[in-house]
Amino acid sequence: MKKRALFLLGLLCLCLYFSEEGKAQTAPPAAAPVPKTSGTISGTLLDSLTGKSIEYATVALLQKGSNASVGGTLTNAQGQFSFQNLGFGDYLLSFSFIGYASKTSPVLSLTEANPEVRVGTFRLPQATTKLKEVKVTGLRPIITQEADKMVVSIEGTALAAGRTAFDVLAKSPGVFVDPDGNIQLNGRAGVTVMLDGKLTYLSTSDLKNLLQSMSAENIKNIEIITNPSAKYDAEGVSGILNINLKKNELRGMNGSAFVTSTYNFRQLAATVGTNVNYKAGKWNSFASVEYQRRANNRDGTFTRVFYTPENTIYFDQEAYGKSKNLGPPVVRLGTDYSINEKHSVGGMVYFNQNKRWEDFNTGTFIGNQPNNPEQYITANNYIVNTFTNFTTNLHYVAKLDTVGTTLSADADFVKISNLGYSNFYNYFGKVGAEQPTTQDFLYADSENGFDIYSGKVDFAKKFARLGKLELGAKASRVVSDNDSRFFFNNEGLVLDPNRTNHFLYSENIFAAYVNWNNKFGERYTVQVGLRAEETQSRGEQLTTGQVTDRDYLNFFPSIFVQQKVSDNYDVSYSYSRRIQRPNYGNLNPFVQYRDPYTYWTGNPYLRPQYTNAFGITQTFRKDYRLVFNYQYLQDVISELPFLDVEKATTIYTVGNVDNSQNFSLAAIAPIKIMKKWDTNNTATVSYNEFRMMVDNVQEVNSQVLYTLQTNHNILLPFDITMEVNGVARSAGVSGLYRIAPMWWVHAGFRKSFLNKKLDLNVNVNDIFRTYRLRFDARLGRNINDFDQYFYMRSVGVTLRYNFSTGQKFDPKRRTNSLEELNRT
Repeated sequence: MKKRALFLLGLLCLCLYFSEEGKAQTAPPAAAPVPKTSGTISGTLLDSLTGKSIEYATVALLQKGSNASVGGTLTNAQGQFSFQNLGFGDYLLSFSFIGYASKTSPVLSLTEANPEVRVGTFRLPQATTKLKEVKVTGLRPIITQEADKMVVSIEGTALAAGRTAFDVLAKSPGVFVDPDGNIQLNGRAGVTVMLDGKLTYLSTSDLKNLLQSMSAENIKNIEIITNPSAKYDAEGVSGILNINLKKNELRGMNGSAFVTSTYNFRQLAATVGTNVNYKAGKWNSFASVEYQRRANNRDGTFTRVFYTPENTIYFDQEAYGKSKNLGPPVVRLGTDYSINEKHSVGGMVYFNQNKRWEDFNTGTFIGNQPNNPEQYITANNYIVNTFTNFTTNLHYVAKLDTVGTTLSADADFVKISNLGYSNFYNYFGKVGAEQPTTQDFLYADSENGFDIYSGKVDFAKKFARLGKLELGAKASRVVSDNDSRFFFNNEGLVLDPNRTNHFLYSENIFAAYVNWNNKFGERYTVQVGLRAEETQSRGEQLTTGQVTDRDYLNFFPSIFVQQKVSDNYDVSYSYSRRIQRPNYGNLNPFVQYRDPYTYWTGNPYLRPQYTNAFGITQTFRKDYRLVFNYQYLQDVISELPFLDVEKATTIYTVGNVDNSQNFSLAAIAPIKIMKKWDTNNTATVSYNEFRMMVDNVQEVNSQVLYTLQTNHNILLPFDITMEVNGVARSAGVSGLYRIAPMWWVHAGFRKSFLNKKLDLNVNVNDIFRTYRLRFDARLGRNINDFDQYFYMRSVGVTLRYNFSTGQKFDPKRRTNSLEELNRT
């Protein structure tokens, strides 16, 4: 602890040193002035009402006595402008910007005695007249490519209407999300999901729950970052998916109210909600409220063969499940306050609670010969669970000087809980018998939760010749309590000690990073970073007294080189090392029961997974990209099925399966088919290889995966927008599993009424009912096959009304990128 405190203290001193050095650099030189033959004029442009700087405003330089412009420039993000190398004489400045009244300065005189005129600040009044509506008939691109990431625009698209964040995440280029919430990026698992640059700290199931309770109507875009820099948390071996929510950029009050209904041909789901933004003076606040009824269905067949030389058991099962989620309104509140031009503070509160009722019923036939069962088991499972997520954030941002020195800080607290109970009713009988011969009733009561504390500080400074330096430190603590009790329920509740478990888990992560970026000439840009993370964890099973302690320090370097070969051709090279720590739920050895022959259990001995990733990205004509990636993974975390042949039981768990490697080549090509028909297309070819020891024999599971994804944005007559999303995937592998090919098509339509205040959206998902998940594992002569359909085919209708009061255009847009949180 003492070393860590000294390290953080040293980092803070270094930040203060650079801050003071930046101030010193802006001070005027003490040397005697040198005679000049030309002069400069500089100043700052501010909003007369709020005092905020106005960026990208036009500043025209006029010669006195003439209306002709002799020069022009734009204000920067701090509202600053400057004219260099001006001949001596008398000048005027003319300021103009959309939404503001134009203004002309007094006469400014440049002379040999006064070659530098610093005019201070000019304040521009806002215009009192409304701008006429501009009708846009073209199609803006849904997917754009930036230097270090791909940005998928969600706001205003027909496919987003009436859908959840979980739905639209699965429609992003190169992203595959299975119905259980497991995410792959370009064929690789181990993806970190962030909200507004903040880590989510959620397990797979809880993250799915959160994203399903979040309306896609409130999402602005999704950033796909395949090779993050050292500034980001090292968690996530395959990259980061950052979901950015909408931010208010208009003055006054504005917002929307919407209602949506979706039918999956089994159940009806609906959402009603509203969001309100208010921006005035130094305050920028928002509130959103949603009430949802979600519904899910699935059916499937499961085939297993348990082989021994003496006896082979054939296991055939049919299953059907349905669930619905209801809850009090999902509430999100937040505000930002600008103390002055340099300092701002803000906070956010998020609350989400929903109750889930799930039925999962199976019929199983077992025998010693194929297609000739001797026994049947009917298992009816009824599960009730209440999920609660309470998140708070406080943040501070300071612009310490005019050359880009910034300091930001975040403090977060997250509380997550799951409270639930389950009833399992099992009936056993002989095939052909009218009544079951025996029955076995079970009851489970579970309570688990997480308290998460996180704090971070980031500092950035730009140097004239040495580029940009970024420093930061972060500390987080997670405390988890999981109490799961299992009972026999045949003649009253009797505790089952073999399936009851009380598990405590705590984890501390201390991190610091340094990141440096600089440009060398006109062709090369280099970024180098190093992140250090120390992890201390303790898992304790109160039921057995077993304790697992871990303490490890890791370093995560990253290197990025961008080369501009020509105006139409760029090449980028990257390397990064990352980690994937076990999800907290996977460390809990609690038994999750499904039927008498199937259950899942955690693994307290899971080790972290590490990845070394190399990438080369070629960009042609700024829009077309060819991306090559290679990953080498150590101690791969994967789901593993274990077959107890004697008891005909399958036990699913998560383990470290050894090492793996992945090659992928992705081509990204936006193509305009017609003037009113844009497409974005992604084709990926990847090779995945997993090596693992099974019964003291090394097994290799490998496959070449082909994926094609195409998104179409079409403007139809009567101003109807049509969007189509199609995906095709070939066979793939994951750990011990081989995954069958699959494909699907989604479509959406959008039409606006009442001067674009009312939007009508209709969407149809999985039009051809082909989103079916099939996979299998072969362990010697043992077979474990799955074939499930999750009723992804659905029809949805959404109505959204947009309103505004006293709305005015605000040119000052905050682009603070504040980060926090991760797993559970």
